Amino acid sequence: MEENCEHLDLMKPVEAHTNGCEECLKMGDRWVHLRLCLECGHVGCCDSSKNKHATKHFHATQHPIIKSFEPGEDWGWCYIDEVEFDPGDNAVFGAEVDNLPRRNYRQHQH
Repeated sequence: MEENCEHLDLMKPVEAHTNGCEECLKMGDRWVHLRLCLECGHVGCCDSSKNKHATKHFHATQHPIIKSFEPGEDWGWCYIDEVEFDPGDNAVFGAEVDNLPRRNYRQHQH
């Protein structure tokens, strides 16, 4: 699928800003799953979450490349081309998703 995405060159060495959805943490709200923007490091909640902050971040910033920010998951998504891709080992710099402390993670899961 990667060959159908023209935006993979937008991936940058990023470090996650938070260990949970940035906006949900500020609001005291919950999320289902997390997504990491591979252009700036924003952490937002998925579209199964009521607030859909990862998608809202894309619409606000036009940063199309995200990665799952869930332990054990290694996939990426381009919002513009609507294709899944393998982000590889270098998608998250400065931290391994599986080894991140998951502050408030359990209490935010549905």
